[in-house]
Amino acid sequence: MSRAVVLVRHPEGSVEEGDFGVVEVPQSALPAGHFRTRNRVISLDAGFRQWMTAGAGDNYLTGMQIGDPVQSIVLGEVTESDHPDYPVGTLVSARTAWEESSVLDGADLCSPLNVAPDIPLYHYAGMLGPTGMTAWIGLFKIGQPERGETVVISAAGGAVGTVVGQLAKAAGCRVIGLTSTRDKADWLEREVGYDQVIDRNTQPDLAAALLAACPGGIDIFFDNVGGQTLDIVMGQLREQARLVLCGAISQYESAVEPLTNSWELITKRARMEGFMFSDYFEQFPQIAEDLLGRLQRGEIKSFDAVYEGIERTPCAFCDMMHGASRGKCLVTLD
Repeated sequence: MSRAVVLVRHPEGSVEEGDFGVVEVPQSALPAGHFRTRNRVISLDAGFRQWMTAGAGDNYLTGMQIGDPVQSIVLGEVTESDHPDYPVGTLVSARTAWEESSVLDGADLCSPLNVAPDIPLYHYAGMLGPTGMTAWIGLFKIGQPERGETVVISAAGGAVGTVVGQLAKAAGCRVIGLTSTRDKADWLEREVGYDQVIDRNTQPDLAAALLAACPGGIDIFFDNVGGQTLDIVMGQLREQARLVLCGAISQYESAVEPLTNSWELITKRARMEGFMFSDYFEQFPQIAEDLLGRLQRGEIKSFDAVYEGIERTPCAFCDMMHGASRGKCLVTLD
């Protein structure tokens, strides 16, 4: 028997621990061409909240159903195999679920992991995994920063935000963050290296705060929030600005907020582009190598909120969604 976290009700509004339940799952026979993993690390990502809502589902993922294990990116070790590419002992990263054991066929973002001996395994679910990949792809493939430019990042204290801020700083940019509290803003300036961070609590007028922080306009906006935040930033762009649409936290648990400043994209000759990190799956090895080199040189640091045990997963996810954690949120199962 192993355990899994299942959806017991579709969240309405703010997600709660009671939306999930921990159940025991019997071990079935291994189908031909599959392999079984003992999962070691569960990655918690705010974007998956989008597919927990009743009736959710789109061209990217199907909606989660009551009684099903909650979808997630997971790191595991192969313990039984009938797949030639995944022998016993292989470490893998895959999109599977909040569960202690998975049966996989090598599809759905599944790939073997080559782990550096001096790097904790959970980094491969964060800085060296989907989180770091998302930050790197969004900034360099879409944002295309140039030295001296001003980069603004929403949800700056989250998993992707902490990585993007460091990468943009290393690229020679001036980096401005947006976050919820002054305490988190101070931490981002002191520990993560942001040049300046605007917080909602003490600076509720975002338009005025941005104008003061970026009087010459914004070159790149890396957006994890959407809604009103995106709309306000769209009114303060510099010509040839790039807007990187990575997430939309503002609408995962509430109604979609309208955008009214889209005309600015035309007059400023700006480019707005959304992306999914999985679109660049073939480039993951090269991106991971670049991130590992930066981490080992001390150019970037990993900031992680680590919870232990499958039963802690609902709490960890709610903490992340409610802004109680900083950096990458994940659960270890060792």
